[in-house]
Amino acid sequence: METKLNSNIDHLFRQESGKMVAVLVNIFGTEHLELAEDVVQNTLLKAFEVWKYKGLPDNPQAWLYRVAKNNAIDIIRREKRNTSFDFSDPEHQLLTSEYTLATTINDFWEEESIKDDFLAMIFASCHPDISSENQVTFILKTLGGFSTKEIAKAFLTTEDIISKRIYRTKEYFRKHNIRPKIPKNEELESRLAAVMSVIYLMFNEGYHSIDPKNLIRQDLISQALYLGKTLLENDRTNFSEVSALMALMCFHASRSDSRLSAEGEIILLKDQDRTKWNSELIDAGRNYLLTSKQDHRISMYHFEALISLEHCRASTYEETKWATILTYYEQMLLLPQ
Repeated sequence: METKLNSNIDHLFRQESGKMVAVLVNIFGTEHLELAEDVVQNTLLKAFEVWKYKGLPDNPQAWLYRVAKNNAIDIIRREKRNTSFDFSDPEHQLLTSEYTLATTINDFWEEESIKDDFLAMIFASCHPDISSENQVTFILKTLGGFSTKEIAKAFLTTEDIISKRIYRTKEYFRKHNIRPKIPKNEELESRLAAVMSVIYLMFNEGYHSIDPKNLIRQDLISQALYLGKTLLENDRTNFSEVSALMALMCFHASRSDSRLSAEGEIILLKDQDRTKWNSELIDAGRNYLLTSKQDHRISMYHFEALISLEHCRASTYEETKWATILTYYEQMLLLPQ
């Protein structure tokens, strides 16, 4: 029971840490990203210490937000005359007055504002001038709650290299004064493609891990699915391609429990025990795929999801409709590059 509780808390911390960082970055600015991370780290440490003795509060999420919010208020009171903090725009200007500070800070922590800030940070992290490896690393660390050590292990590299990737991304934010925002119109579509690419890259690293001692990284798979859902929950990024990507990831993830032998070796598709495939994830994938067909936008993710669905439909490897799969591959080759 205690192990399950710790696992649940760890999952909660991973999801909420990224949201809190995003909100605090909106308040303090990206030039104070480390300060935002420090506030979140202190919030999580306090939660761990308090919950260990008093047990989980009725609403853990609200508890975390309240502590982070109070810390932010203390910092603003202390630093409101510090010229390194930019409170010049109308929304942030209200933070400098004691009369409007509490009300204004509460507005930043409204549910929809939190979702928008988190999504805006995802887009900022996937800026086209930032390399894909730095994008994934930065998202895992800053928005995913992964430690430098965990990321280094996932990519079979050193903590020093991971730290340098994160540093370079932060420096890019500072140098170019990046303000996280959700792009609009034509820019949104091109940037969304980059975001989806990073999410799928993260998923594939979990599904086909390069770590020989941990060939499936469920934590990376879960984070990719979580980021995909975040895109779908916002009307501005709820595109058919995102639904297709979610369908593809669900179909693949449904086979996770059948892909490893007792010795920890990969089991090929034709040899997998299909009774171990997760029917709930397959059903979720079907629903996402159905949703993705509601307009005429067709992407690579649609065809890959359809191919994966054919594997999920087949009761045995021999019953797989290979001719149908071949047709999907042929159609995929006709997509504009």
